[in-house]
Amino acid sequence: MDTEAQQTERDRSSRPDDHEETSGTPGPEGRSRSALLSRLADHVPGGRITLAVLLCLLTVLGLNTLVVRPFQIPSGSMEPGLRVGDRVLVNKLAYRFGAGPQRGDVIVFDGSGYFGEADYVKRVVGVGGDHVVCCDQEGRIRVNGRAVDEAGLLFPGDSPSTVRFDVVVPEGRLFVLGDHRAESRDSRDHLGSPGGGMIPEDRVIGRADGIVWPFDRATRLHRPDAYAQVPSAAADRAATAGGAHG
Repeated sequence: MDTEAQQTERDRSSRPDDHEETSGTPGPEGRSRSALLSRLADHVPGGRITLAVLLCLLTVLGLNTLVVRPFQIPSGSMEPGLRVGDRVLVNKLAYRFGAGPQRGDVIVFDGSGYFGEADYVKRVVGVGGDHVVCCDQEGRIRVNGRAVDEAGLLFPGDSPSTVRFDVVVPEGRLFVLGDHRAESRDSRDHLGSPGGGMIPEDRVIGRADGIVWPFDRATRLHRPDAYAQVPSAAADRAATAGGAHG
């Protein structure tokens, strides 16, 4: 038995490998990434600084495509809250995980085939199943039997609507209005059109969550409490049925 050979083999296996990685040194993968970035920087005018800027731009473009999108307000239809030229940040993931638009949300949607060949910004007044009426004896909009107090939302001097309507919103669609009712072309103007002026939920690009420009107007956009107090369509139907039998 060659005991010397066995001992030599055991010694070889017990010695630390000269190339063993330690926590303080980058592994092959890290070194490969660093070498790749260095090679890319060598081929970009301006070197690493330009490459860093390009990577930042690609990140922003990726976010713009998948997560958020800036949108410039094109008209005064949402005054006084949103003015012409304001830029809002549109949350494209707001309705992508089960939750749909809610009453009071300010949304940006593709109006092609419904309002016109453009993107629009409006406020959701009714969702699928809602009964939306204007106007009651006090001149207010009622949703599922509940009057909506729009004080502070509407443009000063505007009434809730000069157009009378009494509609039930189909499932999967939205009844939308501008806050500057006298200057807004919205669901009221398309009641006789295909779809009755109701926007399909799948046309919604996202929810406007805040003004980001100009800086002196930067603010978050919140869902008004008046819409949160509106009962669901099912609750309204149950109440109506109960009253009929009572």
